[in-house]
Amino acid sequence: MPNPFLVRRTTAGDSGRLVVISLEGYLDAYTAPGFEAAIQAELEAGRVQLVVDCEKLTYIASAGLGVFMGFIEEFREKGGDIKICGLVPKVKQVFELLGFLSLYDILPDLPGAVERFSTDPQKVV
Repeated sequence: MPNPFLVRRTTAGDSGRLVVISLEGYLDAYTAPGFEAAIQAELEAGRVQLVVDCEKLTYIASAGLGVFMGFIEEFREKGGDIKICGLVPKVKQVFELLGFLSLYDILPDLPGAVERFSTDPQKVV
């Protein structure tokens, strides 16, 4: 496999309740279950402030996009949100074509995404 897929989890923000999931490589039908499991674990633990850092994500297929769509409403219903940051041009184009820019708060970089939770109405205190 030329670009293995990796999911990394860290915390950010003052409270440590803001979770950053960093994606690297190809997000497709084979790798989407790993991403889905990572998001599900955060939701089950009650951590509903999530930033998905896509700075090292080089490709996304419909299965990966489906993971984003499968969780957004549940996060928002619980008073949280999913912010997306660091999209490389090739991946950003896919998000644009499918209308994700109007559904998600997409920011240029991780510090901006973390900061957005301090000013966003969906912030969990």
